[in-house]
Amino acid sequence: MFQIILGELRRVILDGAVPPRTLIPLREVAELFGVSHIPVREALATLIGEGLVTHEPHAGYAVAQLTAAELREMYVVRETLETASLAAAALNHSAADRAELLEVNASLEQAIRDDDPAAYHRTSRTFHVALTRPSRMLRLLHMLETAWNVTEPVQPMVHIGRADRVRLHTDHALMLDAFLARDVDRLLRVAEQHHRRLEAVIATLPTDTGSLAREDISAAR
Repeated sequence: MFQIILGELRRVILDGAVPPRTLIPLREVAELFGVSHIPVREALATLIGEGLVTHEPHAGYAVAQLTAAELREMYVVRETLETASLAAAALNHSAADRAELLEVNASLEQAIRDDDPAAYHRTSRTFHVALTRPSRMLRLLHMLETAWNVTEPVQPMVHIGRADRVRLHTDHALMLDAFLARDVDRLLRVAEQHHRRLEAVIATLPTDTGSLAREDISAAR
């Protein structure tokens, strides 16, 4: 049951269903799953370790809220880890990897056409995963996933303007072209350009991109 509770809480947080600082009431969550407080506390402790949940004495548990500096820092971490995987991914990708990346890119283009920020946010992450997974550097990819998860409650791509999403997708197209050509030097140059653009966009976001929710996390399940 611990794993089920952990997976469901993590899913709700990463899906953006609840904003940062949303309260996570221990008793209500335990009642939802029909368990004692013990496995819920264990799940929350794991999520605290992953940077997704915070706990304050007398205030309880809540979805973690990154400061602007912490958000920028996590994007630096993501860039470092992704860059470390790109060369191997570009050189070692298979036909199946290429097909997946092309399919994801088509979904990104559809999200741009539909002006669907939530779909763009989800699919942008899927694109980067498809771009780096062919490196087969499993430990590094796990660290990258963990770093990416920390920024998910903020849903940054949902909060930026359409023009910025279009510019970021232009970078994606260039990265895709270099990846398919196995041109490592060009891929790394475009990826660096993309991350500089990301940093500039993230810097324009409000310091507090989340607000204290009227409902707690149990209502989002």
